Amino acid sequence: MSTATHQIGWKTAAAIVVSNMIGTGIFTTLGFQLSDITNTYSIFLLWIIGGILALFGAFCYAELGSYFKGNGGDYIYLKETYHPVFGYLVSWISLIIGFSAPVALAALAMSKYLSAFNYTFGNGFAIGFIFLVAASLSFSLKTSSRFHNFFTFIKIAFIIILVILGVVLSGSEIGNSLKFTDSWQNEIMLPAFATSLVFVTYSYTGWNSASYIAGEIKDVQRNLPKALIVGTVFVTVSYLLVNFIMLKHAPVSQLAGKEDVMGEAAGNMLGSGFGKIVNVFIALQLVATISGYLWVGSRLTQAFAKENHLWRSLAVNNKKGIPVRAIFIHAIIASVIILTGSFKEIFVYTAFILQLFASLSISTVFFLKKDQRKIFKSNIFYIFPAVFLLFSMYILYFTLIHNPKESIIGLGIVAFGLILYVIDRKFF
Repeated sequence: MSTATHQIGWKTAAAIVVSNMIGTGIFTTLGFQLSDITNTYSIFLLWIIGGILALFGAFCYAELGSYFKGNGGDYIYLKETYHPVFGYLVSWISLIIGFSAPVALAALAMSKYLSAFNYTFGNGFAIGFIFLVAASLSFSLKTSSRFHNFFTFIKIAFIIILVILGVVLSGSEIGNSLKFTDSWQNEIMLPAFATSLVFVTYSYTGWNSASYIAGEIKDVQRNLPKALIVGTVFVTVSYLLVNFIMLKHAPVSQLAGKEDVMGEAAGNMLGSGFGKIVNVFIALQLVATISGYLWVGSRLTQAFAKENHLWRSLAVNNKKGIPVRAIFIHAIIASVIILTGSFKEIFVYTAFILQLFASLSISTVFFLKKDQRKIFKSNIFYIFPAVFLLFSMYILYFTLIHNPKESIIGLGIVAFGLILYVIDRKFF
């Protein structure tokens, strides 16, 4: 049997990019942005910049994935290019923040959206649901695949139907948030514009997903860039349209500072009854987000655990070959995160640290020589990492200045990982 039969085409790879990107961020962040940024041009520009950065970052990861044979992602890039401590830290961040925090955020957003039914679904519900999903992923790969694919289908179908309805239906009687004036020229110079980009870049997290499986894609030099471009452009257009329909169907006063912004807009758009159905579907598509992060995160944690004495017990599989301990450690960490912070606080420190480590990983592409690049041969390629890193520094600086508490929490988690690295090397 040829190895080609075990490889995927660009369409499947693009679907992986789409399903990994669309999650909590798009349905929760507009309310935070509208607290400071109200011009529609400014908001659209935020999401376009996010899409461009995701695409440029994905191109860099495509080269890194091809050179390093697609195995291990950031862990290998940083470990091989800089020092093993960076590989350890990015794995630690993946365990605590990269995969557990998005699970926590998705579960919190889910409970917030379901609260439209005049019943408060609090932290207990969010934690219970995380463990329910973790349990469903613990039986077999076949069960896990069916579970995840079903909810991913709901996610994509829901986005398409929602966008069509939102564009076709006329705006609500209570007004809208659309504001097409020249004020955008002043807004893009505000520090709030930079900190809003933190929410946007988090919403695009997942652009690196297809790059991780570069070794499993047929004709990688042609198909990986195609998958990344198609997937990222689809998500960017979807994000612009989703923001447009939220702005079209609700005034700023109704959306600013809220987490369940799509629920507010849907209630105006379809009436309270149908609006609640939209809330249910937002909650259902977030199941795929929780499932995806627990699934992928547990595999990366298992690989990390095999190489480090302190975590070795997390590498154990059950009889069906599922890394159950790794799955449940992510569920436990996600639960602790829920109990120790507010939604926005968790969001900011998660986005800040993920942006920091994405930047470190992207920087390793400058160490690839021209003849080592498999996809982009021209030196124009260096525009991609340069633009990504410049915007990253801009985002990280303003986030640190304007959200010092959240930034320090994130850096504290990194520092604790550094201590664990020393313990792991010295005593084991």
